[in-house]
Amino acid sequence: MGEQPIYTTRAHVFQIDPSTKKNWVPASKQAVTVSYFYDSTRNSYRIISVDGSKVIINSTITPNMTFTKTSQKFGQWADSRANTVFGLGFSSEQQLAKFAEKFQEVKESAKLARDKSQEKVETLSNHSQESGRETPSTTQASSINGTDDEKISHVGPEAAVLKTENERLKSAVELSNTNAKKWETELQTLRENNARLVDALQESSANVESWKKQLSACKEESDTLREKIAELEAQCAEADLEKQKNAQLTVRVQELEAELNDKEQELENLRKQAEIIPQLMAECESITTKMQAAETKNGELEGRIGGLQLDINDSQQKQTQMKGELKKFMDILDGKIDELHEFRQGLSKLGVDN
Repeated sequence: MGEQPIYTTRAHVFQIDPSTKKNWVPASKQAVTVSYFYDSTRNSYRIISVDGSKVIINSTITPNMTFTKTSQKFGQWADSRANTVFGLGFSSEQQLAKFAEKFQEVKESAKLARDKSQEKVETLSNHSQESGRETPSTTQASSINGTDDEKISHVGPEAAVLKTENERLKSAVELSNTNAKKWETELQTLRENNARLVDALQESSANVESWKKQLSACKEESDTLREKIAELEAQCAEADLEKQKNAQLTVRVQELEAELNDKEQELENLRKQAEIIPQLMAECESITTKMQAAETKNGELEGRIGGLQLDINDSQQKQTQMKGELKKFMDILDGKIDELHEFRQGLSKLGVDN
């Protein structure tokens, strides 16, 4: 069956800078296909990504590898065999989570495959050791006792036990041979894969200069973009200042418009009042005429008041004189009344005497 893809996604591929071991170097100009492959022959898993005709990821997953999420959409893992660190940038968090989940699943499968392979190797080693220990004794017994038929005829039940053991050893040897052929096949597959990897490495080496040139161009472009970004940031700062000034000017304009509306209202009121001015002037002239007439009348009245005041003064003097004369008259009257009273008393006394 060979290798078969079991999961495929798309992502931007990066590799750690071998010189600094800190910066990321883009391995693809755009998002490329990244796939998990399963090799049923070798019972192994690989992550493979190809950009055009160039292999940019060829990483065999081992149980010791760990996929780390360094941000919401970026993850990485280290490949000790390739002596590098791969990084993948996804377009969404869901794709990153799915890839990490698949990585963990494949890692567990690789661990189980390694454990099974170790068990097989230990089993083969045990069989080989048993074959090495038991085969000489069987050969020695055959040389001493003759063929199996002779042993059966001469020994009896022990020959049957030895024959059974011999058959078991033959089966173990055949199994060992079969496993040896299988390992030879896997070794041949490994050699072919190594040859392909060597070709890919040579191709990568041939593309190193191109990558360096592209990297230099990218760095120059990055520097240019940084300068442009700095200029744009400065322009943005100036634009922010202009926006603040415009906002202040807008507030000032609104205030001036409000003041202008107030002034226009006042002007309109003044215009309305100006329309009334001729009428007010006519009224003022009429009032002035009336005031003059009133002043004339007032003058006449003042003259009359002056005459009346003189009359009042004369009347007051006459009243004063009359009061004085009336007082004198009253005094005389009181004297007369007293005399009359005395006269009445005299008359009363005369009447009593008589």
